[in-house]
Amino acid sequence: MKGFTLLEVLVALTIIAVALAASMRGAMSLTANAEDTRLKLLATIEAQNRLLELRLAHQSLTVGQTQYDCEQGGIKMSCEQNIKSTPNPFFRRVEVRVSRAEADNPRLLVELLTVMPAN
Repeated sequence: MKGFTLLEVLVALTIIAVALAASMRGAMSLTANAEDTRLKLLATIEAQNRLLELRLAHQSLTVGQTQYDCEQGGIKMSCEQNIKSTPNPFFRRVEVRVSRAEADNPRLLVELLTVMPAN
C-alpha cells in the first residue's frame, strides 16, 4: 500500500504548526527588541542634542528643573533637564532625561549626565 494515512498527515501537520508558531514567537520578539532599540537610540540623540545646545549657547547655567516636549524621528517624547550646583561654583551638573510621552505609562528611555562650566 502506497501513500500516507490520514493520521500520519495530521501528525505531520501538527508538528509543522508547532514549529511555525515557535518561529513566529521568535520573530515577534526580535521585532519588539528592534523597536525598543530604535526608541532608545532616538532618545539618546535627543538628549545629546540638548546637551550640545547648552554647551554651544555659552549662557549662564541657572540651577533648576525644566520639562518640555520633544520629538525625534516622528516619536513624541517628554524631556526633563535638571541643572544642579556642584561643590565647585564654576561648574554645574546637568542631567537630561528622555521618556516616552505616553500618558498612561511614561517610561524612561535614557538619562545623560555631564558637568559644564557655569559661565
